[in-house]
Amino acid sequence: MLDQIFMSSFLSLTALLGVEDSVDPAAAVEAMDGIVVETWATDPMLIDPVAFCLDARGRVYVAETERQERGVEDSRTQAYWNLDDISLQSNADRLAMYRKWVDKFEGGMEHFTRYEDRIRLLEDTDGDGRADASIIFSDGYNGVLDGTGSGLLVNGPDVYYTNIPHLWRLQDTDGDDVADVRESMFDGFGVRIALRGHDMHGLTWGPDGRLYWSIGDRGYNVHTPEGNHLFDPTSGAVFRCDPDGSNLEVFHTGLRNPQEIAFDDYGTLFTGDNNSDGGDRARLVHVAEGGQTGWRMEYQSLTEPNLRGPWNREGIWHERHEDQPAWIIPPIAHIASGPSGFVHYPGTGLDERYEDHFFAAQSRAVVRRRARRGRLSGHGPPSIRHRHSVYGRRFRLGRSDVRVGLG
Repeated sequence: MLDQIFMSSFLSLTALLGVEDSVDPAAAVEAMDGIVVETWATDPMLIDPVAFCLDARGRVYVAETERQERGVEDSRTQAYWNLDDISLQSNADRLAMYRKWVDKFEGGMEHFTRYEDRIRLLEDTDGDGRADASIIFSDGYNGVLDGTGSGLLVNGPDVYYTNIPHLWRLQDTDGDDVADVRESMFDGFGVRIALRGHDMHGLTWGPDGRLYWSIGDRGYNVHTPEGNHLFDPTSGAVFRCDPDGSNLEVFHTGLRNPQEIAFDDYGTLFTGDNNSDGGDRARLVHVAEGGQTGWRMEYQSLTEPNLRGPWNREGIWHERHEDQPAWIIPPIAHIASGPSGFVHYPGTGLDERYEDHFFAAQSRAVVRRRARRGRLSGHGPPSIRHRHSVYGRRFRLGRSDVRVGLG
């Protein structure tokens, strides 16, 4: 876990910081107290990394993408289909929309399949602290409906991989470091286009031994093996299921673009959710079971004089205030800008100043947030009191301590 915290800050530094290939990316980063930043891998051993995870042998699986606006589209640059996009109810509808506007793309439908996403496996075989072996573990993720492969997690022989519209489970059964088993555990995520990067990601294990992950506001229309229908084409959400794919359920909804999600030492789940560039701010969110955060994908299209609609007018994105809708869980605090990675430090390997800290990645920076266990407080009906109890905790935001409560 410690490697996961820090490797994320420099696996893709070249892309994040605009550093020339000849410059060591680590030299462009100012380390936090007591932390040494080193370059472990960079181009040409990997390209455009989006996410990564480590296996029990210390090898690193990296999700790479080549399909940004070359198969994975963005409604900001394809505004002509905006009304179509907000009407989509399924991935079949999305495919029909591509075909409707096919003349807008050079090469027609081939535009969506020309480039691929893949999973690369990196290893430091000689123990010198830098990767020296690179192999493609799994490739060919270039279906017309495929999104950005942006979530990875290893559990024994299983490698879980999120790539809209699928949650994949991969295995290497013959030991050649190339996946020869590819199973779609679920299909139906990512009904709409929304914005590039609002994909499926955040794979992590919960304290209940179940698999958790997030999706941005591209929505979902998923049928489970048990016959349940999970359907919401308008919101981002957090899901969970058993490791074998059984008992899939929606854990939390109403999110815009949660990336990674993280449990603290007490089993409470958090994420960073991005702002909509409409005067709102990015948020630290308590991902409560059964909770609703209040964002809808359609709000993104609302401009002046009704910029982002209720999101702004009703102050849904603000910290708790008396005029907010009672059915939402407001953010704990406003943090960072473009949060793109989030992890809780497990408390081994660093000195005590980092105990019970979250590390959040954002553009051009890795920041830390401290969460001290404080007095749990709650007001209102018992049905919502438990969901809000986390607000009595104390969070350190930058240099200032902020206690966020309900009253």
